[in-house]
Amino acid sequence: MPKITAKQISKQVEPVLRAMESTGIKVDLKVFGGLTKKLEKRVGVLKSEILELAGFDFNISSPLQMQEVLFEKLKLPTTDLKRTKSGISTAAAELKKIESKHKIIPLVLEYRELSKLLSTYLKPLPAMVDKKSRLHTTYGQDTTTSRLTSSDPNLQNIPIKGKYGPEIRKAFVADKGNKLVVADYSQIELRVVACLADDYVMQEAFSKGEDIHAKTASELFNIDIKKVNKAQRSLAKTVNFGVLYGMSPYGLSQALSISQRDAAEYIMKYFSVHGGIKDYCTRMIEAAKSEGEVETLFGYKRELLSIHSKNNNAREADERIAINTPVQGTAAEIIKLAMIALNKKLTKKQGRMLLTVHDELVVETPTKEAKKVAKIVKDTMENVVKLCVPIEVEVGIGKNWEECK
Repeated sequence: MPKITAKQISKQVEPVLRAMESTGIKVDLKVFGGLTKKLEKRVGVLKSEILELAGFDFNISSPLQMQEVLFEKLKLPTTDLKRTKSGISTAAAELKKIESKHKIIPLVLEYRELSKLLSTYLKPLPAMVDKKSRLHTTYGQDTTTSRLTSSDPNLQNIPIKGKYGPEIRKAFVADKGNKLVVADYSQIELRVVACLADDYVMQEAFSKGEDIHAKTASELFNIDIKKVNKAQRSLAKTVNFGVLYGMSPYGLSQALSISQRDAAEYIMKYFSVHGGIKDYCTRMIEAAKSEGEVETLFGYKRELLSIHSKNNNAREADERIAINTPVQGTAAEIIKLAMIALNKKLTKKQGRMLLTVHDELVVETPTKEAKKVAKIVKDTMENVVKLCVPIEVEVGIGKNWEECK
């Protein structure tokens, strides 16, 4: 058993979080301003093109009006689309199913994406900085999951992927004379479950330093790991995390845009290789039914009030929680422990922690100390706890958040 409990971890990380809130992270307002103008111009062009294709003026942000345009005027197919109380869904996931049917669809999807970036990040964040152009979030510890949260603003949702995600991250910068050190746990949740489930196949892959998603792809497609292509690896990644989150064949089919039959076959094949993971899922559900709760490696407990519910949706939701809470909660506790340890190791001259985003830590340090601090951060995060498999941390140094990747 660990020498420290989840309750002690939670208490000890609090002052670290408060210090990070006070410090904040510097924002380059010129980068934000330039990107805002660029996206506003593009949104204007998209709006004109969408309205021209529709043949009349309408509110692109209105789901009801969008339904009218797509399914009544343009007569686009609706067979495979979900229905809601207000009619046929125009959610992004649904529209992507018919993206090839009309050139208005990709324009609508891009319009929505850019509008969200503008309204969620590019316009409000610059207005929230202090006199030193530093942005301050508020951290919390979710009482349900034990994971760290960020609010006012939520910096854990800053986009990473896409065309403009990296551009937004470039606006988060180090102060003059400093660099950012960004350290990210590599597949920490899968490493945790490999140990909790005592899955030999997964443990062996991590111990050999293999790419776990490529390894899973080689198992699912019966090919050599060296012959796995990008698409196969991506599918395997979805399966790896889908199983971890208790995803059903239907859920996996939706995530991969494949049939439920194919999704069920992937899950069955996955479990035939990873018997330890299968047994773990069964064991956690049975424990939840018996005890009414599950717990993390450090003893954080989560009650599951609907585990015996006659309502299938409620019961299955709790079954999924029973599987993933010990994994996600333990991973959250590990990064908290790393933050506590780093707070003790880093001197004021060496640097200070600015952000924590899921499995990632962002530290600001004087340029001359950057390489030394990067090593301290990496060593601390990798060795703060010992699992049955190696813990790996990827570290980058740069003038801005994106440059560190």
